[in-house]
Amino acid sequence: MEQANSTGAGRTIGREGAGRFNRQAVKVSEAQERVLAAAAELQLGSELVPLRASGGRRLARALVATSDWPPFARSGLDGYAVRAADIAEASPGQPATLRVVDTVAAGGLALAAVEKGTAARIMTGAAVPVGADAVVMLEQTAEAMLADGSAAVLIKHAGAAGQHIAPQGEEFRLGGALAAPGTLVRPGHIALLGTFGYAEVPVCKRPRVAVFATGSELLPVAAPLAPGQIRDSNSCMVAAMIEQSGAEPILCGPLPDERAAVEEALAQAAAHADLIVTTGGVSVGDFDVMSDLFSSMKQGRIQGQVLFDRVAMRPGSPTSTAVVNGRLLIALSGNPGACFVGFELFARPALLRMQGVEAALPRTVMAQLLTAVDKPSPHERYVRSRLLYQADGRLLADPLAFSKSSMMASIADAEGLAVIPSGSRGADAGELIKVILLP
Repeated sequence: MEQANSTGAGRTIGREGAGRFNRQAVKVSEAQERVLAAAAELQLGSELVPLRASGGRRLARALVATSDWPPFARSGLDGYAVRAADIAEASPGQPATLRVVDTVAAGGLALAAVEKGTAARIMTGAAVPVGADAVVMLEQTAEAMLADGSAAVLIKHAGAAGQHIAPQGEEFRLGGALAAPGTLVRPGHIALLGTFGYAEVPVCKRPRVAVFATGSELLPVAAPLAPGQIRDSNSCMVAAMIEQSGAEPILCGPLPDERAAVEEALAQAAAHADLIVTTGGVSVGDFDVMSDLFSSMKQGRIQGQVLFDRVAMRPGSPTSTAVVNGRLLIALSGNPGACFVGFELFARPALLRMQGVEAALPRTVMAQLLTAVDKPSPHERYVRSRLLYQADGRLLADPLAFSKSSMMASIADAEGLAVIPSGSRGADAGELIKVILLP
């Protein structure tokens, strides 16, 4: 490798090494825009899945009502279908007496029309007979018998036309919108789609995400600890977050701090994955192989379009992304907290956009900071926090202890990321701040 000028410690570094120190930080919002634009070009198309398997997937296209709903005027309760004009003067003291001409169960149809002076016994959900324009609840009636021995009913309360009847098309008209593209299918959607006959549902294909952890110090989770080594916890955390985002993780194991091995592994991953996430190796250390890789891409030594290699944020400022071999590569920090934040800000939105979600960025709310975060920072700081909902409607953000990027203790309890503005003072207790909601 071609050598360059000497460092202050007398160590020489190559051009690729020098490039690690010449990284222009972009704002988080700009970095997110670049990631989302790249992800939009990588949408994977759609597939049909059985209705029962559609939960948790994203709709690939708009779905509409295939009929009016209800498809017919139906009774909202058990009672009697009547003509409102026949019971206009009814009262407990002077009930209206009507001949019962039919009984209608849910799923059946009346054989007789309701004409003047008649009524039909009707059950909840049944189609309202022709001629009836109101339903009287059973509790406001009493059974009776006419002089000729035929069945009758006493209506003890007056009623108005339309009462207790769901008219045809009350909820949906034929062709009315049910759900938009990118909608996350929940149990309620499944019920709705089943109602309109969607036995198969068009959903976006799940992105397949290759996950690598870089670092020769990493051990498998099941391995006993060894001097100077730690277990790879980031990969499983990232895999869980990928699944939570509707995608499929492919755990590819740890990578050594060797440039050739990393390049080969990423090239192989691009052949069967739609997106690649790495953790570690993005800082400026002598063995930070991902940093060298991005530097080489910027210098044109290897193919790849760098979107950014530094972000104006804490933690996770070395977070980097590029498009390599037609795949989006998101290189997250190896610090667990920074890795967690970087995924929420960049990887999750990318995966959502690849599944057709337009509003892919994290949801935010405003909250009062419960305790001061007085640590100055040249960049916005994302502090893991617990959210406290107060009886008076206020929302408080409680910064969790152990919030250094390398500490894991507070990740599990975090419900939001409090965004602390850059500057020399941080944020005071009681100050209104933006909080990113965690899923």
